[in-house]
Amino acid sequence: KDVDIQEDINLSFVCDLEKKILKNSEYNYQTFLAKDLDDKDLDKFDIEAKKPETLLISGLSLFLSDTEKLNVKIVNKDVVLFKAIDQKKNYSESGIINRKSGELVHEITRNIKSENSEKDISFYSCRKKQENA
Repeated sequence: KDVDIQEDINLSFVCDLEKKILKNSEYNYQTFLAKDLDDKDLDKFDIEAKKPETLLISGLSLFLSDTEKLNVKIVNKDVVLFKAIDQKKNYSESGIINRKSGELVHEITRNIKSENSEKDISFYSCRKKQENA
């Protein structure tokens, strides 16, 4: 089942990039540490879910912020899992965050249909953002 939202949540995280694994014409699943990359941490990564099937993801990528594209939406007390594929079925993004540990994995796949598909897999360590009055 691609949509399974079991609870209403509204969470905001701050996430630090830890490492990224790249697979493309230059690298074959090579790991890079955050300090060796120009990639940014996530200052604001928001997840809002409403039963039975609404899931809003913002701050991770513009592609995932477009709720029309989210094919997979799973929310339970342990994880939030989401995946989106473009209309041509040639580009996808997915992510999973462990709500207890704050570990976030974000995977981008390009050129899915070709033999030379490319992947960027980013690993983040997230903590809940405190709402200061």
